[in-house]
Amino acid sequence: MNAKRYGVLALARPTFDVPFAEEMAAKAFAALDAAGIATVGPRTLLFDADAARAAAASLTSEALDGLLLLQVTFTDASMTLELAREIAAPLTIWAFPEPRTGGRLRLNSFCGLNLAGHALGRAGVAYSYLYRDPSEPLGTVLPANAARAGANARSPASPDEDDAARAAHVLAGLKGRRIGLIGDHPAGFDTCRFDAAEIDRLTGISIDRIALGELFARASRSSPESIAELRKDVAALKGVEDVDQAQLDKSLSLFGGLRSLKDGNGLSAFAVRCWPEMFTEYGCAICGPMGMMNGAGAPAACEADVMGAVTALMLQEIAAQPSWLVDIVDMDPVGGTAVFWHCGSAPMAMRDPDHAAEAQIHSNRKMPLLYQFPLKPGRITIARLSQARNDPHMVVASGEVIRAPVSYTGTSGVVRFDAPMGDVLHGLIGGGYEHHVAIVYGDHAGAVAALGRKLGLPVRALH
Repeated sequence: MNAKRYGVLALARPTFDVPFAEEMAAKAFAALDAAGIATVGPRTLLFDADAARAAAASLTSEALDGLLLLQVTFTDASMTLELAREIAAPLTIWAFPEPRTGGRLRLNSFCGLNLAGHALGRAGVAYSYLYRDPSEPLGTVLPANAARAGANARSPASPDEDDAARAAHVLAGLKGRRIGLIGDHPAGFDTCRFDAAEIDRLTGISIDRIALGELFARASRSSPESIAELRKDVAALKGVEDVDQAQLDKSLSLFGGLRSLKDGNGLSAFAVRCWPEMFTEYGCAICGPMGMMNGAGAPAACEADVMGAVTALMLQEIAAQPSWLVDIVDMDPVGGTAVFWHCGSAPMAMRDPDHAAEAQIHSNRKMPLLYQFPLKPGRITIARLSQARNDPHMVVASGEVIRAPVSYTGTSGVVRFDAPMGDVLHGLIGGGYEHHVAIVYGDHAGAVAALGRKLGLPVRALH
């Protein structure tokens, strides 16, 4: 795209590392200036809808060759959609790679890009994207990768007879299962939209809607004796004695609430609105308890992602071992690796045995309980029951978790895909895929593909 004059808006959230975000935005504007690219708009971080709308109003009367959104930190996609519709100019989103320092995820910019791409794809809004460090020179024009409506058209290898038989067995076992949806997904998370009737038609799985208040009420009724027993389960976590103990007990009581719902309602998995109310209303994190539930055979999906929970349940049943729903938070096409991460909800079975499991507080909200450990090395299968571009299909990929320095706090793993990383990057963002994928250890791509076909869905590779 050879735009000569861009309207530029820098989107961010104050719960991330604001000084670092301001530094990255300043570098991006400096790169634009050095490239001789004219920009219009404020050069400050826009933290909320009112600030973004006021900034956008100043652009509507301008003759623009393009609209550039700096995805400085993670944000939901609602404002991106609104701006794309309000400002009549070709849209590019620029997200920034994040240094793998071993500390908190300071920006989570890539995940914001991923969320935006999915929402734009489902809304039929064309976009391009840029994913590069703002310290790198841009040249004389702003480069971008155009999103492709036909992305991810490749099919994985055909499953064999054993895969087909295993898929048939899993599909039969899914019928009659129930997933507990606790609360609603956050606004601007089109990735977490779902159609309960369609899920039932495809899989025979039904969705039980459960109010957040019901979980809180059940958790509050956890007895001191049950909390004491759960404390034994986490006693081996390094540093558990250093976190706020009252908040720790609250967090453990949430596991008690989930277990009560699972047993009382006959649930096989959960999709949980994990923020902000867990922190702002109940006073703790649910990440660790969700990791405990993942390990107990009831996959628990963050951000009330029902389709993610369905996918994780499928992978668990295919592999007969715990699965986990992750964010892809960083991709390095040069080094050929990606980082799979979530705040601290991985099942303990995925821990690298060379590293101790630690108790951690949430990096943004500063409350326990989160698990902290890197994933163990080994082959993994990656899948998503996807609605990208309003075209339901099964997406599947494979790769390997490699032993590497810890990338970020929480639970994470460094992954080398079997496909070239540049292809996977463009498949994910250019194809408008969801920001959550499910993983399980082992080579099960053939069985996932066979299951997708038995569901009557196209099966596509993530590249």
